[in-house]
Amino acid sequence: MNIGIYIYDEAEVLDFSGPFEVFSTASRFLSQNEKFNVFLISQKRGTTIARGGFNVNASYSIDKHPKLDLLVISGGVHTKEMQKKDVIEWIENTSKQVNIIASVCTGAFLLAQAKVITNHKVTTHWEDMDDLKSTFPNLMVNENIRYIHDSNIVTSGGISAGIDMSLYLVSKIHSLDLAQKTAKQMEFEWTKVQE
Repeated sequence: MNIGIYIYDEAEVLDFSGPFEVFSTASRFLSQNEKFNVFLISQKRGTTIARGGFNVNASYSIDKHPKLDLLVISGGVHTKEMQKKDVIEWIENTSKQVNIIASVCTGAFLLAQAKVITNHKVTTHWEDMDDLKSTFPNLMVNENIRYIHDSNIVTSGGISAGIDMSLYLVSKIHSLDLAQKTAKQMEFEWTKVQE
């Protein structure tokens, strides 16, 4: 299974590194042919400068990457990213090809800009709830929840909530047992959302 995590300048570090850690840790428990192939994607290959000056290199660009089964859009300072026509079109087109599309934190704004989420139940960082509601009034924005699953779309609250969401995705894609083993290996207390 190919899992791509989209990053950009000023992306929140834990928004992409948290999910990356979950999927790569889960793979340690899987046989070679079951392992998750998780990688970072950016607009263009080269160095991306995330929040706090954290330099990271994506393995692929939006123009050239393996076929994806799951796409995760990280959050962060997202406003400039929303104006990038090629990025928004890529998110929109890719959303039609993947089994699941997910966002962490303000990554929900990019999904909404790409019309991936229109009238869905979603969540985002608590600080950005009002902005998401006013910018995209047809969305059903849920507060005080770590992550929410609607159709084939999963959105999470801010920063560390992306880890909870990713463990949930592991439980759905593979098994609850694998998600629990992964959380234990990470020494992370998984906050599960009741479905």
